[in-house]
Amino acid sequence: MYFAALLARTEDGWEASDTELDDVETLSDLAELARAASPEDDTVLVLIEQEDAWFGVVRIDGEDDPRIYVSDAAAAARSSYGEILLTDELLGRDPGDDVVVDLDSLDLDGTEDGESDDDDTDDDEDQDGTSAEAVPHSPVGDSEILDDLGVGVKELRALDADDALSAIAEALGAAEVLETVR
Repeated sequence: MYFAALLARTEDGWEASDTELDDVETLSDLAELARAASPEDDTVLVLIEQEDAWFGVVRIDGEDDPRIYVSDAAAAARSSYGEILLTDELLGRDPGDDVVVDLDSLDLDGTEDGESDDDDTDDDEDQDGTSAEAVPHSPVGDSEILDDLGVGVKELRALDADDALSAIAEALGAAEVLETVR
């Protein structure tokens, strides 16, 4: 289960609308959807949460490139909606490089070499270019995305996925409008 909403900043404050992401396949599609919510090229935030496991914020300011923050890239990668946000650039990959995970080379349960999962995970994290490095179990993106709107880097990174969108909306003064579309 997921929740997605658009918050558009207007002269009168924030306006919220829920949005269906079923027809959105790329970040460009998402940016177009957000820009359509604000004909005056005002700031639009796309807020997405997935099963209280991760949240993402996409900020569109007029025709500027979208800015993205994802709270847990690995959790988001398991979601079709998260995959929209996890661009090559965001993950530090060269554009166009296909990251293909060779399932035969993965030590998924730790029994192949007689080692525990924790030992294998540590080894994988120390090697560059391994599949474990492809998507980190940590926040990725622009952690200063909401700095000028009252949510600093430390506050953003400290948010729990289960109440992050409400906390962000509260800081923006948009809690009531977000709740109307929830």
